[in-house]
Amino acid sequence: MKRFVKWITCAAFMLFAGGGMCAAVAAEVLLGAGDIVKLSVYGSPDLSLETRVSEGGNITFPLLGEVAVGGLPVAAAEKKIGGLLEKGGYLKKAQVNMLVTTLASQQVSVLGYVNRPGRYPVEGRRKVLDLLAMAGGIHGEGGDMVSLVRTRDGATARETIDVVDMVRRGELDKDVEVAGGDIIYVERAPRAYVTGEVTRPGAFRLERGMTVQQAISAGGGLSPRGSDNGMRITRRDAGGNPVTIEVKASDPVQVDDVIVVRESWF
Repeated sequence: MKRFVKWITCAAFMLFAGGGMCAAVAAEVLLGAGDIVKLSVYGSPDLSLETRVSEGGNITFPLLGEVAVGGLPVAAAEKKIGGLLEKGGYLKKAQVNMLVTTLASQQVSVLGYVNRPGRYPVEGRRKVLDLLAMAGGIHGEGGDMVSLVRTRDGATARETIDVVDMVRRGELDKDVEVAGGDIIYVERAPRAYVTGEVTRPGAFRLERGMTVQQAISAGGGLSPRGSDNGMRITRRDAGGNPVTIEVKASDPVQVDDVIVVRESWF
């Protein structure tokens, strides 16, 4: 998709940020490897070209050869090329215009349980919630936990963010700013299982603070032969070994628990 990146228009803001108040927003784009730029010089059509920024952060420009633009904002790159043309005596006053047609270097991958997984451009300052909005929000199967993987100064680190809790508490200062090359992965919602004498045995989404009684309701409730006495849960202990315990309806359910509902004796 080709687009102007010096200014994000109202339509672009609506498309990428999921709606909201319209305003023209200045986007300070830093050029990087893989970006495709279109350049023109006022009054010198022979100097117009479209080129790709190399892995080393350079472009090849007529008369000048290789020019290092990697890491520069668009305006600074325009000024640098204009200054080199003037310094070389090629033009008295060089008015250079640069348009980024493909922003490949500043993209974040949004993967996992989102509605539109893919790579999205980071135009200006963007945070995790912004990128989730671009990806259409969290899928119905998605959980509350989001993993952010990023590389800084050659070191790769993973951070886990509870986005639902952050929004509920209004603690938006915990929303992390992202940069090109980052990966956002939305985990699948935690699950548990109910079997035995329930209407719909099988897996169900485990909500926060869910009790055994609520889990049975998620399984459609007790079958006509089901009993709420003597219910058991099989879960893994700290060593990873399965253990079976008797539970009450008010007991909490943990991730990957298997709830067994017995048949009534009467």
